Amino acid sequence: MLSKQDVQVIDADAHVVETERTWDFMDPSDVMFKPTLLFSRDDPPKRYWQVDGKIRGLQPQSLSEMELEERSRKSGKNIVTPQAAREMDDVKLRLRDMDRLGIDVQVLHNTLWIEQVTDRPDVEKAMNRSWNRWLADIWKQGEGRLRWSCVPPWMSMDSAIEEIQFAKKNGAVAVTMRPIEGNRTLVDPYFYPIYEEAQRLDLAIIVHIANGNSGIIDLLRSPYDPGTAFGLFRIPTVSACHALILSDIPKKFPDLRWGFIEASAGWVPWIITEAKNRYLGAGRKFPDNVLKEYNIFVTCQTDDDIPYILKCAGEDNIIIGTDYGHFDPSSEIDAISVFKNMSGISDVAMSKILFDNPKMLYGL
Repeated sequence: MLSKQDVQVIDADAHVVETERTWDFMDPSDVMFKPTLLFSRDDPPKRYWQVDGKIRGLQPQSLSEMELEERSRKSGKNIVTPQAAREMDDVKLRLRDMDRLGIDVQVLHNTLWIEQVTDRPDVEKAMNRSWNRWLADIWKQGEGRLRWSCVPPWMSMDSAIEEIQFAKKNGAVAVTMRPIEGNRTLVDPYFYPIYEEAQRLDLAIIVHIANGNSGIIDLLRSPYDPGTAFGLFRIPTVSACHALILSDIPKKFPDLRWGFIEASAGWVPWIITEAKNRYLGAGRKFPDNVLKEYNIFVTCQTDDDIPYILKCAGEDNIIIGTDYGHFDPSSEIDAISVFKNMSGISDVAMSKILFDNPKMLYGL
């Protein structure tokens, strides 16, 4: 058996940070929809995306290495990464940084779509199409080590299917969903054509922390709550997993795999207990291992009580990611090395979390 240090590693949650170059892949007929970056007059380092005349999201700040080191010191977690690697201006640099971190493969997710970016289908289609082609270009340079999760235009189902088909041919291993898309949750039958196509193409559905409902965003965002993001993005993701378990979707699409990403995994025992109680209350038999039977995978963090989570949920459906490219509470660039040196986790379980389980989720 390989030692802990020799186990292959798939980083199940890594990111690209969109820049103006992301939109260079737009179709010439769509250039009027090209987002632009605006700088804050009151806080110059802050830059906001303007989409269709509206401010739609904060671009992660381009912090210096010294600033990142200071943030790392305060948080107790390393978040230092080269800007050119985060923004994919230098793909080879990204690969070298992965070597430094002991990562064989990263699965790349978006940054901008943590919220709704537009309420117009034509704008969404143009932006998502450009992002997917940017990631396809990155994949071609990535020596097989940079796979990705595509972002379909959810308001245009035919176009969404086309984008998923393009993505499958160009290195994608998953389809990204927000737990709330507009006024729909992921158990809405509207999304069944996506699930059917993803299952046919052997692509996972990745539910990344996010919220695609601008009304809920406006309601919950408060200057008096420093932890607003928890309620905006993490709680909807947890709720979506609970809803999926209670629904008949896993049985409608039995070969479809699901990943719940960047919400930690401390909530998994709670959700299993909640769902089990509701099953039993309705006279339904609850699966012996619901995550395994329903093909549901969840990313853990090194500050989770991982031995307890494994005791409750089993070893076959927990994965781990670094959140590479971001600077929030989920980010820990050294997560892999920290995890490998943790106690209370068997070598077999560790190998599953680092490689076997994400390999299964992403069909690698």
